[in-house]
Amino acid sequence: MPDSVEEFNAYRAKMNEKLLQDNNKLLKRIFNLDTNAYLPGTLDSKTKELLGLVASAVLRCDDCVKYHLESAKKQGAIKAEVMETMGIATLVGGTIVVPHLRRAYEYWEALEANEG
Repeated sequence: MPDSVEEFNAYRAKMNEKLLQDNNKLLKRIFNLDTNAYLPGTLDSKTKELLGLVASAVLRCDDCVKYHLESAKKQGAIKAEVMETMGIATLVGGTIVVPHLRRAYEYWEALEANEG
């Protein structure tokens, strides 16, 4: 897999830090809104991450898919839940989502491999 879990997270952290150091009020508010949107509310955090996963797959954002896969896993999602979620994403988004489904499956395997 070209981007390992560690490489993805290191790059994301490095670039987020750089973006936020510029002290752009709008970007800081967007990051804050994103963080707070996934906190538990009427829906639990895992459900929100799985919803984010569907939206990310339909919008065909591989980085977003990776982020939500990892976040969902941290919230206790299991492979069967993720695959059902990706099935809904593929149904909603159509067959153009299939390449993202493949990469999501591959990244989930990498996340599982990193557990042990």
